[in-house]
Amino acid sequence: MSNVYGEWLKAQREAADLTQQELADIAFMTRSHIAHIEAGRRTPSKEDAKRLDRALGTGDVLSSFLPQEDVAVADCFETARQLEQQATVIQEFALSLVPGILQTEGYARAVLRPGATPRSEEECDRLLVTRLERGQVLSNPVTPLVCVLLDEAVLRRHVGNHKIMSEQLNHIVRMAESERVRVHVLPFGVGYHQLLQGMLSLMTFDDQPPVAYGEGVLMGRLHDSPALVETMQRTYTLALGDALPRKESVALLKATAKDYGQHD
Repeated sequence: MSNVYGEWLKAQREAADLTQQELADIAFMTRSHIAHIEAGRRTPSKEDAKRLDRALGTGDVLSSFLPQEDVAVADCFETARQLEQQATVIQEFALSLVPGILQTEGYARAVLRPGATPRSEEECDRLLVTRLERGQVLSNPVTPLVCVLLDEAVLRRHVGNHKIMSEQLNHIVRMAESERVRVHVLPFGVGYHQLLQGMLSLMTFDDQPPVAYGEGVLMGRLHDSPALVETMQRTYTLALGDALPRKESVALLKATAKDYGQHD
């Protein structure tokens, strides 16, 4: 993925004879945030871009030529995937599919299988390895703190075969019962809710501003505008309030996994 924006920022900073920390101090940002922008892992919010323009005396170049937010999922998600590995708190909402960090190999294979989108077997295998590697973020018993909100459709949507679904839901149950992940199910009985428009991932960090990542059809979007991220966090909290309590959610996952298992 091209990083013209970050490279140009770095060139302007070095031309001004400033270190990342010095620029961060002048622009009222963190050094790590500057580093992520220069490396192409983050796109500054409009407010940050304006502060960078003022700090570097670049007029309105950085604020006028922000990268487009709507990009192919593969490009946009690569940045989100890197941030996922750095987050201290991850809050996921899944509308129809199990979140990537919780997917089993069988479930992931069914999602990435040839025919779902035009791709070779080799590409599917490569994507599968990447998908399963994401789950390693949960190998640390302490961080990140992960909260997963599942629409009931995730449980009911048949992906692969009954065995795959049983194994997948039981995997989520184990992660929940070990208290490595907090899981809540948003039942159909809730009706309409504000998160029905698509999947959402909220990520919080120790040393940089929070971000929100969402996906539509063949389109991904990474948001770091403070006002927008705050709105998304508030929407997530409201939806979480309508979800089943943790014990009831786990019980529903167990019962659904058992139902799938009986079809073997």
